[in-house]
Amino acid sequence: MSDDERQETRDRFREVVNMTAGELEKWLDTERSREVGQKTGGGESTGHASGRRIVELLRTRQKDLSDDDLGHMRKVTGYVRRHAEQRPEGDVSDTPWRYSLMNWGHDPEK
Repeated sequence: MSDDERQETRDRFREVVNMTAGELEKWLDTERSREVGQKTGGGESTGHASGRRIVELLRTRQKDLSDDDLGHMRKVTGYVRRHAEQRPEGDVSDTPWRYSLMNWGHDPEK
């Protein structure tokens, strides 16, 4: 991956992940965060597991990001953009749609 591609990935990730590591970590500790999303074999949803990884990525220095890290950042960017387009009508404050996005580091109410 070229330096330009690495930078573009980091920039796009920062555009969609609008929660800080602390905010996301606090959110992931809530019951609501555990109730949404498709569950894996271990009982944790894909989004919740991704959120834990996002916390790590947000706390990693840019120069220390691996290609695997950048791959996950691209996955996050794609998910958030696709899911955000499916916004339901009305107030989304207390909806599984919002909570799912928050598991991926994006709070649409911010």
